[in-house]
Amino acid sequence: MSSESVEPGHGHSPAAWTAVIIMLVAFTIGAIAFFFDLPIIVWAAAGLAVIGLIVGWVMKRAGYGVGGDKYTPKGH
Repeated sequence: MSSESVEPGHGHSPAAWTAVIIMLVAFTIGAIAFFFDLPIIVWAAAGLAVIGLIVGWVMKRAGYGVGGDKYTPKGH
C-alpha cells in the first residue's frame, strides 16, 4: 500500500463549508418554524437553503472550491 492517500477533495473547501453551514441554518429554522406552524418562515427557510447552494456555487467559481486558485489544501 502506498503511504500517500488519494483524497478526492470533496467537502474540504471554504465554498463547501460555507454552503453547508448556510443550509444547516436554513433547515434548522425551517424545522422549528414547521413545528410552530409558521408556513411563511418555512418557505423563507427553503429559499435560504437554495441561496446556500448558490453561494457555494459562486464561491467555487470564484476560486474557493477544491482545485481553485484561492484554495490551499490542508494536511490531515
